[in-house]
Amino acid sequence: MRQLWIVWTLGILTLQECFTGTEYNGVIILEITPQNEKEVQCLQNILQSWLLDIWKPLQPENINVKATVRVRIPSTALQLVKEDLLHCSQSLEILIDNVKHIAGNKTETKETRSKKSITEYNYTTYHPMNEIYDWMNEIAKNHSDLVTQHLLGLTYESRPMQYLKISQPSVRHKKIVWIDCGIHAREWIAPAFCQWFVKEIVQNYQNDQRIRKILQSLDIYVLPVLNIDGYIYSWTKERLWRKNRSQYGNGTCYGVDLNRNFNVSWCTHRSSTNCSSNSFCGSSPVSEPETRAVVEFVESRQSDIVCFLTIHSYSQLILTPNGYSAGLSRNYNESLKVAQMAASAMEKTHGTKYRAGPFSKLLYEASGTSQDWVHDLGIDFSFTLELRDNGSHKFTLPEDQIQPTCEETMAGVMTIIKYVNDKYFPNKAPSTVFDCSINILIFNTVLQFSVLFS
Repeated sequence: MRQLWIVWTLGILTLQECFTGTEYNGVIILEITPQNEKEVQCLQNILQSWLLDIWKPLQPENINVKATVRVRIPSTALQLVKEDLLHCSQSLEILIDNVKHIAGNKTETKETRSKKSITEYNYTTYHPMNEIYDWMNEIAKNHSDLVTQHLLGLTYESRPMQYLKISQPSVRHKKIVWIDCGIHAREWIAPAFCQWFVKEIVQNYQNDQRIRKILQSLDIYVLPVLNIDGYIYSWTKERLWRKNRSQYGNGTCYGVDLNRNFNVSWCTHRSSTNCSSNSFCGSSPVSEPETRAVVEFVESRQSDIVCFLTIHSYSQLILTPNGYSAGLSRNYNESLKVAQMAASAMEKTHGTKYRAGPFSKLLYEASGTSQDWVHDLGIDFSFTLELRDNGSHKFTLPEDQIQPTCEETMAGVMTIIKYVNDKYFPNKAPSTVFDCSINILIFNTVLQFSVLFS
């Protein structure tokens, strides 16, 4: 009788084929399906003792009977981990899947790419941080009537966290939609979407009545890369790095999972106090300069923010609060309705199916997330979007999927923003109302003068 299914997928990465940086000697993705509680307990013990990079679920505590577990193992540790697993069961079936490059087939080096003009910026490829910085400068300069660039704060390694404010001039005080991407370094498709989103708005707002109506009442703030230090590290050192780059354990381990560092049920649900863990929650709530910069901005504009979107990968999900409890969020029914509307719009674009529902039910329990922290502040519309795919490429989505992923995500995000705009500003056209008021004032003034001098 089969007691444990194991699928080994080996991918050998050569960074010269992917990006400039240190050679990535090898990576093994292990897929395991425990068949009973004994195997679950054995697997949990192994993963905890080895401190392996678990991709699904994030924490060993979330492993369940007959639920798929995916974990990344250094090739040098393969034999030792395999021996530990063999002690879990008397019979094993091991399937060698296929050997492939899981990080794509990028052949351009940074030097070649840097020679390209910003006017030829390619939104269907992944970009290193220096190119994203240049793109932000140029997009703000070339569209200064709509886009301004601002400093949010500095990272642990003192890099500027810059965001773009998309704002149509208005005499009205407007509300805010916040979008951040790249809180986890290896999720490259997220920053690619933030760049795509800005491009679509600046290119189409003049002729798109839906965008123009939204920008009459809402300003949109876009942070293309939140975890800048980690993102750079994923380009130069380790493609599958997740956390930021702050030092802990007297410099023996690095990085905090920034999406476990917010002050909402901090470090209580499926977060780790071990600084070597991928879900390390930090030394205290908001201990990291990156999360502190977000918190200071959001708290300073709390009464104006009506929608908060954070973009991730992978799993194809639109998640509503909350992640740290099985209970329902404050506005559960409405949030679920909006998430389902967005999922429907995304599926209509390219047929990609996205599921909508609470974070803790569709993904796993997790405390300290930005989504839940924002929701607890009283901001009703707070969503986490997990983009493509469902596991074939995981965090290494090929570049030929950037465009369709961004197109379907654009449809979902705009559905959410339109709903929020219509809810808070129903049937309002501020510029028209303003113009009518001026016309009435002018008419009354002219009428008074006519009576006076008649």
